[in-house]
Amino acid sequence: MLSIGVDYYPEHWNKEMWRKDADLMQKTDVKIVRMAEFAWCRLEPEENNFDFEWLDEAVNIFSEHGIDIILCTPTNCPPLWVYEKYPDSKQYSRSGIPNAHGIRGNRCYNSSSVRKLSERIIRRLAEKYADNSAVIAWQIDNELEAVECCCPACSEKFRLFLKEKYGSLEAINLTYGNIVWGGEYSSWEQVQPPYGDYYEGWYNPAFINDWRIFCRESANQFAWFQADIIRSIVPNAVITTNTWLCENTCDMHKMFSRLDVVSYDNYPTTRLPDDKNALYSHAFHLDLMRGIKKKNFWIMEQLSGTPGCWMPMQPTPLPGMIGGYALQAFAHGADKVVHFRWRSALKGAEMFWHGLIDHSNVPSRRFEEFTELCGKINELKIPEDTVIKNDIAIIMSFEQEAALRTQRQSENFHYYDQLKLYHDGVTSLGCGCDIISEHDDFSDYKAVIAPALYLTFKSTAERLHSFAENGGTVILTNRCGVKDENNNCIMKPLPAEYTDMTGCYVREYDALGYDKATISMNGKSYTVSCWCNIMQNNTADVLAVYSDRFYKGSPCVLENKYGKGRVYYSGVIGERDFYRDFLAIVLKKAEIEFIAGLPRNVEITRRINTDSEYIFVFNNNNCDTDIDTDFYKGRLTPFEFYIEKVMNT
Repeated sequence: MLSIGVDYYPEHWNKEMWRKDADLMQKTDVKIVRMAEFAWCRLEPEENNFDFEWLDEAVNIFSEHGIDIILCTPTNCPPLWVYEKYPDSKQYSRSGIPNAHGIRGNRCYNSSSVRKLSERIIRRLAEKYADNSAVIAWQIDNELEAVECCCPACSEKFRLFLKEKYGSLEAINLTYGNIVWGGEYSSWEQVQPPYGDYYEGWYNPAFINDWRIFCRESANQFAWFQADIIRSIVPNAVITTNTWLCENTCDMHKMFSRLDVVSYDNYPTTRLPDDKNALYSHAFHLDLMRGIKKKNFWIMEQLSGTPGCWMPMQPTPLPGMIGGYALQAFAHGADKVVHFRWRSALKGAEMFWHGLIDHSNVPSRRFEEFTELCGKINELKIPEDTVIKNDIAIIMSFEQEAALRTQRQSENFHYYDQLKLYHDGVTSLGCGCDIISEHDDFSDYKAVIAPALYLTFKSTAERLHSFAENGGTVILTNRCGVKDENNNCIMKPLPAEYTDMTGCYVREYDALGYDKATISMNGKSYTVSCWCNIMQNNTADVLAVYSDRFYKGSPCVLENKYGKGRVYYSGVIGERDFYRDFLAIVLKKAEIEFIAGLPRNVEITRRINTDSEYIFVFNNNNCDTDIDTDFYKGRLTPFEFYIEKVMNT
C-alpha cells in the first residue's frame, strides 16, 4: 500500500527523545523513517574506530514500533579527519585550489581516498544491517550533483575519458574545431578542465559538452560504485538515491538505470504567484520522476514547513498544502512520501528549514494536517501496483538542458520553461502526460512532444520520423536541429534533420528575449516572447501567423501530414493560453480525449491496476474552485483532493 514517512536524525537528539518520537510516529500512522545520511562522523569518529551502538538502538526502537527504515550511506559528509589526513578527498573549484571544508557535499567522486574510505564504511553498514528485516531500502549519499571538480584526480580522469572517446588529439581538435582562437592541442598535458571563472559562453561549447558529460559520468560512477558494494552483501537490496533539479543536475536517466527506484526531494512553493502565466505546479517534476524509469517512484524529502537556509525564510505552508502536495505526489505515481523532517533542527545551517514539529517541540497546525494525511492514506489503501498510463509523452533530455545552458539562446530562454509550458497545456485539458528520455522507446504513445531538440542525435531523429510515418503525432519547436551531438552547428536550414517532417524551413529567427510579439490563431491573438522563427512554408497547413513586427503575416505554427501521421512545428514561445488552445487542436485531431472547460490549475490523474482505477482531482489554487466533469461535479477548497475508486469491469 502507499505509505507516509519522515526523515529522522537520532544523532541530533538526546536518546530520551527517540522512544517518545517513535511512540508519536506510531500513533500518527507513520510507516517509514529515513536515517544516517549525514552521520559518518558518529559512525566512524576516528579512522577505523567504529561506533554503531547508537544506530543499533535507534533502529531497534523504530523496528519495535513497526516502522520501516530506509538506511543511507553517509558519504555526502565525510568526517573532518578524512579531509585532514587525505587532502585529495576535497573538491577543487575552477580556481584550481581545494574548497574550504565545513559544508556538505565537498568530497571528490574520483578521489581514490574517498573511494577507499567510503567502501569501508558502506561495507560495515551493509554487513551490520544485511539481515535486519526493518531495513527495507538503502539510499546512496544525498542529492548527488554533477559537480565540476577540477582537482588533479579529475583532471587526469578527464584526459582518460577523452582518450577513450576520441583516440587521438587530432580527432579532438577536429571535433572541437580547436583551430578557432588557436586552441589546438599538441600534447595530452594541455587538456585541462575549464579553469577560471569565465562566463560559460567564452569556452568552446564542444569542449564544455564533453566536460559536462564527464562530470555527469563521475557522479554516475560514484553512485554505481556504492550500489555494487551494497549488492555484494545484500543481494536483494532495494537501492535508490534522492535527487533534485539543480544547476548541475545528474543524468538521471542513466544514473537510475542501475538503481532500483527513483527518489526525489519535493519542495513546492508555499505561496502561489499572482501572475496567471506563472507555472508553479510540481506536477511537472513528479511526472518527470515517474518517467525516469517509466515506473512509480518515491519522494524522499517532502515539504513539511517553512523552507529557509541559504535564503530568507519563505512564507509558511498555507492550510491544505501539507496534505494536498503529498497527495499530488501520490496521484502522479509516488508509492512512498517521506517528509523532511520530523522536527526542525535547533542547530546548524538548516535550523530554519522547518519540519513537521517546530522548535517549540509542540505539535501545531501543520502536524495536525500531517496526521490527517497519514490517516487518509492508510484509509484509502491504494495498492502500489496501481500505475499511470498516458497517451502523450514529452521528451526531456539532460544533454539538451546542459547544452542550452552553455550557450543561452536569448534572454529569458530556458529549456525547462518550454517543457513546463507544454506539460501545463496538456494537464490543463485534463490529460495525463509522461516525461521521458529522448533515448526511450516512445512507439506506444499517440502523441510525442519534443521541445528544443537543440542537439541532434541520429537515433532520436530516426525514431521520430518512424513514429510519424506510422501514424503518430509529433510536435517540434524552435531550436530543434540546431547542432550535432558534439554541440557544433549544422550547416543546413533549420530544423535541419527534421525539415522534411515539418514541411517548412526557417528563413530567419529573432531572439526576442523579454520583448513581445503578437500572433493570431483561429481568430484569437496571443502574446509571444523569447524567440520567433520566421518560416517558409512548403507543404504544411498554417495554423498561426505573426500579427506585428517586420515578419507580420509570416507563418509561425504549422501542421504537416507526414506518412500516416501529423507533425506540428511551433516557432514561438507563448503564454499558457496559447498552449492550451494549440494542444486542444492537436489532441482533437489525434483522437485523444480531453476536457476543454477544466478550470485553471485543476489537475486530474488516474492510477490503475487490473482490478480498479483511482481518479484524483486536485484543486491547486488558493481559492474555492467549481468543477464540472463527467466524474466529479462540485466545489473543492484550496489544495483539496477528490479521490474516487472505480472498479474495473
